[in-house]
Amino acid sequence: MKRGLPGDFAIWIFIFAELLVFGVFFLSYAFTRASHVELFNHYQQQLNRESGAINTIVLITSSFFVVRAVTAIKHGASALCARWLGLAVLSGGVFVWIKLLEFAAKHAEGISLSTNIFYMFYLSLTFFHFMHVLMGMVILTVVAVKAGRGDYSVENHTGVETGASYWHMVDLVWIVLFPLIYVMH
Repeated sequence: MKRGLPGDFAIWIFIFAELLVFGVFFLSYAFTRASHVELFNHYQQQLNRESGAINTIVLITSSFFVVRAVTAIKHGASALCARWLGLAVLSGGVFVWIKLLEFAAKHAEGISLSTNIFYMFYLSLTFFHFMHVLMGMVILTVVAVKAGRGDYSVENHTGVETGASYWHMVDLVWIVLFPLIYVMH
C-alpha cells in the first residue's frame, strides 16, 4: 500500500507555495483591517453573505464529489470516477456563476480596486481564488476525460489524486477566505 501524500509530489510543492501566497494575503488583510476596523466593518456589511455561504456549500459539496471520484478509481471504477469528477466540475461552474454575478453587481455599483482598501482586498483575494477555481476546473476536466477513457486504474491513479489534492486546496482556501472577508468583524 502506498504511503505519503496522495498524488504527485510536484503538486504538493505547488500547493504549499500557493498556500504561502494566500497566507501572506490573509495576514496582510488582517493587519490592514486592524488599522481600519470601522471602514472594513462598514463595507463588509455591503457584501452578499448569502452568495458567499452558498458558494461555501457548493465548494464543500464539490470536494465530496472529488472524494467519491478518488474512491471510485481506487475500486477500479473509471467511468464512475469520471462522473463524480464531472459533478465536481459542474459544482465549480455554479461557484463561478455566483461569483461572476457578485463581481458584476459590484462593478455596476462602480466598485473597483481603487474604491477603498477594503474593496482592494476583497476584489484581489476573491478574484485570485476565482482564478484558482477556474484552473481547478480545467485540471478536473482533463482528469475526468482521462478517467472516462480508462487511462487510470486501481494501480495507477496518481493523476486523479493529484487533481483531487489541488481541488481540495482550492476548497480549503475558500473555507478560510469566506469567514475572513464576509463574516468576521
